Amino acid sequence: MNQSALIRPDWTPATIALMVLGFVVFWPLGLAMLAYIIFGDRLKNFKKDANDTVDGMFASCRGKFRGGRHAAFRSATGNVAFDDWRDAELARLDEERRKLDEMREEFDTYSRELRRAKDQEDFDRFMRERRAKGQGDVPGFPAT
Repeated sequence: MNQSALIRPDWTPATIALMVLGFVVFWPLGLAMLAYIIFGDRLKNFKKDANDTVDGMFASCRGKFRGGRHAAFRSATGNVAFDDWRDAELARLDEERRKLDEMREEFDTYSRELRRAKDQEDFDRFMRERRAKGQGDVPGFPAT
């Protein structure tokens, strides 16, 4: 049995002994070992998520080096024809993204106007019903 199998995030005799020893020597070490036993299996997922987040942050920086004096670093494959095709496809996708963003903005405006019209209709109906009951107009609100 190797060391990685002995000290795995599980309730094994080795991990329990290390936890007890940690509490005896310095209580935060025992607490850390307890946390490893309980949450250790999630460390791989946490590490992967953290790496993906950092990669995403630095991916946005890569786009700044595509033109200008950094053009020598542009070719990732060494094949000029492929790189030209890739650049054309990326430009096409950027244009599609721009069109989608415009359509989303138009739809948001349309939805906002629909909600405003529905709210106005509900308010007008309320005022008509109120007047029908004989309660009169509310000061400060226009009569419809």
